[in-house]
Amino acid sequence: MIRLLHRFEEAGIGLLLVTMTLLVFFEVILRFFFNEGLLWAQELTLYLSAWLVLMGASWGLREGAHIGVDAAVKHLPPSSQKVVTLLALALCLVYCGLFLYGSWVYLSKMKMIGIEMEDMPIEKWKAMSCLILGFGLLALRVCTIAYEVWTGNRQGFGLIDEAQESMHLAEELANEMDDKKERGQ
Repeated sequence: MIRLLHRFEEAGIGLLLVTMTLLVFFEVILRFFFNEGLLWAQELTLYLSAWLVLMGASWGLREGAHIGVDAAVKHLPPSSQKVVTLLALALCLVYCGLFLYGSWVYLSKMKMIGIEMEDMPIEKWKAMSCLILGFGLLALRVCTIAYEVWTGNRQGFGLIDEAQESMHLAEELANEMDDKKERGQ
C-alpha cells in the first residue's frame, strides 16, 4: 500500500512538472516566434502548479525535505522526544483535518453553484480538488510517520537538520580554501 502511494506521488509530481514545463515552453515559442498564444495556458499552469505544490508537500514530508526547528527537542531524553514528536504530529493531523473540512465545504459550494474556470470549460471544483487530494496525502503521510515514531522505527520527523547541513558546507568551503593555499593560489 505504501509503495503504491510512493509511486503515485512520484508519478503524479513528475507528470505535473513535465506538463507544466512543456506547456510553458510551447507558450513561449508561440508568443515569441509566431506572435500568438494560448488563452488558457496561464490558467492551466496556475492550477497545475497548485496540484504540484500540494502533492509535493506530502512527498517532501516523506523525503525529510521540509525544514524543521527541533533544536530544543533534540536536548530532551528519548522518551520525551517521542512524546513531543507525537504531539506535534497530532497537531499536524488537526491542521490537515481543518483544511480537509474547509476544502470539502468550499468545493461542495463550488460544485453546487457550478462555477467554471475563467478560460477553460471545466468546473472549478474539479480543478481545485487538489485541496482534498493534497491534504489527504499529507494526513496519510503524517499518520505513517506517527506509526513509525510510535513503534520506535523512527526518531522525530526525520527533517533536514539545517544547522548540521550548514556546518557541513562550511567545512567543505574551509577545505577548499586550505587546498588553494597549499597550491599557492
